[in-house]
Amino acid sequence: MRARMKHPAMMVPDAMQALQALGAAIERAGVPRRTLELVNLRASQINGCSFCVEMHSRALKRSEEKDERIFAVAAWRESPHFTPAERAALALTEAITRVADRADPVPDELWREVTHHFDEPALAALVLGISNVNTWNRLNVATRQIAGSIRTD
Repeated sequence: MRARMKHPAMMVPDAMQALQALGAAIERAGVPRRTLELVNLRASQINGCSFCVEMHSRALKRSEEKDERIFAVAAWRESPHFTPAERAALALTEAITRVADRADPVPDELWREVTHHFDEPALAALVLGISNVNTWNRLNVATRQIAGSIRTD
């Protein structure tokens, strides 16, 4: 397997720095790091981004996340391993990642559920985080970035 090209964020001046700065801002905004990594993993699974699935699984392992939770992310609705706040974040992740699949991609009921678990600044960070991982997924999938080609551990 070979990537189609060097990563686009590395080819456009200042793009990588901008994307990384957004990621750093999101991490400082009050959403638990593990929740962000669960969200990143779920969006990456949906988008078929093997590069990010591997990277976020490894990040969860480094944070001493239990294997059962990492393995269950793809089937979180049927798993007892997630908190109500994590479930709300994962549901929002699926809705935002699949915006074209429904006429009302983020229904009011889901939004109300998420606001029970996250205050407005944290919710803003969560929405930005979901959008950011979707950007990375699309860059990686379009250019066929290879899982494991850049080790982060």
